[in-house]
Amino acid sequence: MHTVVVGTSGTTVEDVVAVARDGARVELSPEARAALAEARAVVDALAARPEPVYGVSTGFGALATRHISPELRVQLQRNIVRSHAAGMGPRVEREVVRALMFLRLKTLCSGRTGVRPEVAQTMADLLNAGITPVVHEYGSLGCSGDLAPLSHCALALMGEGDAEGPDGTLRPVAELFAEHGVKPVELHEKEGLALLNGTDGMLGMLIMALADLSRLYTSADITAALTLEALLGTEKVLAPELHAIRPHPGQAASAANMLSVLKGSGLTGHFQEEEAPRVQDAYSVRCAPQVAGAGRDTLAHATLVAERELAAAVDNPVVLLGDTAGAEGRVESNGNFHGAPVAYVLDFLAIAAADLASIAERRTDRLLDKNRSHGLPPFLADDAGVDSGLMIAQYTQAALVSEMKRLAVPASADSIPSSAMQEDHVSMGWSAARKLRTAVDNLTRVLAVELYAASRALELRRHLTPAPASRAAVEALRAAGVQGPGPDRFLAPDLAAADAFVRNGRLVAAVEPVTGPLA
Repeated sequence: MHTVVVGTSGTTVEDVVAVARDGARVELSPEARAALAEARAVVDALAARPEPVYGVSTGFGALATRHISPELRVQLQRNIVRSHAAGMGPRVEREVVRALMFLRLKTLCSGRTGVRPEVAQTMADLLNAGITPVVHEYGSLGCSGDLAPLSHCALALMGEGDAEGPDGTLRPVAELFAEHGVKPVELHEKEGLALLNGTDGMLGMLIMALADLSRLYTSADITAALTLEALLGTEKVLAPELHAIRPHPGQAASAANMLSVLKGSGLTGHFQEEEAPRVQDAYSVRCAPQVAGAGRDTLAHATLVAERELAAAVDNPVVLLGDTAGAEGRVESNGNFHGAPVAYVLDFLAIAAADLASIAERRTDRLLDKNRSHGLPPFLADDAGVDSGLMIAQYTQAALVSEMKRLAVPASADSIPSSAMQEDHVSMGWSAARKLRTAVDNLTRVLAVELYAASRALELRRHLTPAPASRAAVEALRAAGVQGPGPDRFLAPDLAAADAFVRNGRLVAAVEPVTGPLA
């Protein structure tokens, strides 16, 4: 099994996905253990002083004015975890919780939080044992970190609450710990707060969305190419020299992908052979690279933000170590936990995904309309009138797109004051991440419907030969159990199979042996 070593300098997008989705093991590097010990020494020194230090010897948030005596500090840290584990609603997905825990562990190992090495090791043990704490949908405002979600994970470190075991069964954490030889931790000064105060949940969801959207944007280039071909459109609009004069890199990449898929097609270029020749294709076909390309550039920006956040140590207060000039280590309050940078790109991606779905739906509708499909039967039906063909598949696609437009309304433009107005502006980044996950799921389904329609349309052009890459896509789709043209049948299983085909990356995998690697 792949092992991810956590050091002091952050981590990578690939490592986060490996731990969250693939169950990669986690190990702490010797440098991380040393950094943890060094930062802890600073906290211990400050805890011994009579003057109050926020997070070490005070209350929290609006209660930070109270100085907490040494004999109450273990209770203080335990109490903040218990009281902040106040989430409600459905459980969030296992991969989200694993990403959240791994990213918090990454920050602990930076040597900026002041927790003891054994706390970080217990979190690694939890991940390696496949124990996934119960985290609920609601409880984070995306400021002061993803407080309630992280608190539920911290509660598990203390051996309390419920968690999902590696077999998927929900059980008390104490039972799972005993079974897997994991010892609960007793939290000392600052440790409870350090486990709660980060953007880890929203960042984890951003990283997984980036992985999914990268695959979906390539899939969308393929489905757009298949639709262009099925509509007897022209590939001339994909010429590299046209995209070079508007130098958006994403646009050029999408056009190049489509051109690769269409290479050798016997269907493209017939648009001037009709009784009423088309001068040019409709926007949804002709502008496919411009729309998908803008989304690709949005992905690139969001990836930059994610990589910066992965290199960060997000906590409040944060430990600043002493230096060779004689400056002592100290703990300083800050605002680095604010989720605005992550929340903005989460919302931006939801907008881009909604627009990509919208243009894909318009292409699908064009395939089904006999007045605009250039010779295809109405709704791609076998015997139109007796058969309805794909009429209602487009209804389903339209419903998905409509929901995606609602999900594109930004969460980050909202803010609700909390903690007696001490925390009076929040990012709502967790909410932005949750709705983006739904949008990504819906985009997958929308592209699956376009693929289903375009593949049927290509097979109905019986006297023309599709491009080799197109044939490879259609053959792989049929091999996956998605049926071709014919009389009406129960359509939902076909659509579900097409969804799985796109979701699992098999569309891209089917085409690339012919085209070579696509962007």
